Amino acid sequence: MFMMKITRHEEPTTTNGEPIKIGTIFPDFKLKNTQESFVQNGDIFGNYTLISFVPDINTRVCSISTKKFNQDVDKFPEINFLTISTNSTEQQMDWCAAEGVKKMKLLSDENGNLGKSMGIFVDDGAVDARSIWILDSKGKVAYCELIVEQTNEPNYQAALDFLSQNS
Repeated sequence: MFMMKITRHEEPTTTNGEPIKIGTIFPDFKLKNTQESFVQNGDIFGNYTLISFVPDINTRVCSISTKKFNQDVDKFPEINFLTISTNSTEQQMDWCAAEGVKKMKLLSDENGNLGKSMGIFVDDGAVDARSIWILDSKGKVAYCELIVEQTNEPNYQAALDFLSQNS
């Protein structure tokens, strides 16, 4: 089985499989949000959706990237913005309260099932790999950035430019 080679603090590790490709339908999911209700695929269909996977919302880079995308939500009123981490919803709620994040929707993949189905779960640390996904209105992957060094930030501008040009 192919596994994506990534690094964390320049230490090699791998994902559980080959990440899904552009043009494929995003896997079915049902994840809990910070309001303790569930969000699933059907809830985001109809609009483009930017999904930012962060390994742990309580780390510096994850926090920075979530806040950065939260700042850009207003520029794209027709776009769904989601952040998914393997943190519990309680940890996510605490982070949102501490950081003043109100618009970005955080979803918990605490058991890693979505990450595993996408081929981006990292057993070493039990987290989903940092990555950015943009889905079209029918749930098909239209854009993806897989961050190889997990302590690096994503290319925010490339993702936002893609949304500007395609949504």
